[in-house]
Amino acid sequence: MAKTVTSLDAFKEDQSVRTVDTSRKLKVAIIGTGWIAGAHMAEYKKMPDVEIVAAADLIPGKAAGFMKAWELPEARCYLSCHELLEAEHDLDAVSVCTYNTQHAPCAIDALEHGVNVLLEKPFTVTLEEAAAVMRAEKKSGKILSIGFQPRFNPNMQMVKKIVQSGELGDIYYIQTGGGRRRGIPTPFGTTFIQKDTAGIGAMGDIGCYSLDMVLNAIGYPKPLTVTGFTSNHFGKSKEYWAAENKPESYVDLFGVDDFAGGFIRLEGGIMLDFRIAWAMNLDTSGDTIIMGTKASLRIPSTECWNGSIGGPMTIYHDVAGTSVGVSTTVPMLPNTREGEFYHKIRSFLDAIKTGGAAPVPSSQIIYNQAIIDGIVRSGVEGREIKVEIPEI
Repeated sequence: MAKTVTSLDAFKEDQSVRTVDTSRKLKVAIIGTGWIAGAHMAEYKKMPDVEIVAAADLIPGKAAGFMKAWELPEARCYLSCHELLEAEHDLDAVSVCTYNTQHAPCAIDALEHGVNVLLEKPFTVTLEEAAAVMRAEKKSGKILSIGFQPRFNPNMQMVKKIVQSGELGDIYYIQTGGGRRRGIPTPFGTTFIQKDTAGIGAMGDIGCYSLDMVLNAIGYPKPLTVTGFTSNHFGKSKEYWAAENKPESYVDLFGVDDFAGGFIRLEGGIMLDFRIAWAMNLDTSGDTIIMGTKASLRIPSTECWNGSIGGPMTIYHDVAGTSVGVSTTVPMLPNTREGEFYHKIRSFLDAIKTGGAAPVPSSQIIYNQAIIDGIVRSGVEGREIKVEIPEI
């Protein structure tokens, strides 16, 4: 017999509002002024202790147009990350919002110039690149935080709180991922789908969120081996692009994964079953499931995965070792007043001001990147890959 319980006082979140210290203004620059840069700018503009002083973009006039659109026409604009960093000598921080293959070069350049970095996801394209960024971070002594805003969603935080409470016992199996029935991202051009700009596809865009949700909840154990597979059946389909009213040339431009899956062995005897899709002939690739020796947690999927939770979660467990099954419903929590993207940026700036630790540290996300890197390598080589984290 199953019973539903909806009172979970033990897991209530602290919704108190912090006061922003405006006594010190932080000078910030934006590197890469595409779509995601607008999301950064929207939040920076809400913060009275931030002054956006500069921007850089490889396309002539794009940075200036971006700054004008955000009513900052006096901001200085440059044609490269390096040019900006050479000219701006009193920066406190940069948001790196470039396409994926420029994440590592721009982050390293900023750190070598002594500037704190908020780096959009994915961390990098390859594991070696991630290690190179971390070496620059270590040498600089500056803060590097990776842009995983779902961590600041109260429901994502609830996942971690439940796991860390011991309610589930020892974790031994996780199924996670997400997908879109049709959702290859091309609303602002083709940088997401071209190999030379994106490097990786669905894994880097939305798969890294799925991995972070569960790995963060269980304390980010080290990945040991990866067996993976990638495909691009939809991205290489003329019919797909015709249905999307996109040029037939997108078939030739498409050079990344639109689906990836893998089995990952983690330290502690945990098996991670992962799959992610930009496009597939399903409405979902399945709920996230965290299985433990005392109980298991089901996290409902969404139809268009973007790092969120699809509905109330459920904990399944027994009573006093009997066969009486209990289902505990975990109600959905409202987002904070400011929203998770705001807190992603605010926590980064607070760390700069207080000398605190990076809110989303590279020491964790390198494991996320190692899994993505392992899936790519395993798919190419057709074998299981042993994960070896480079020396930092």
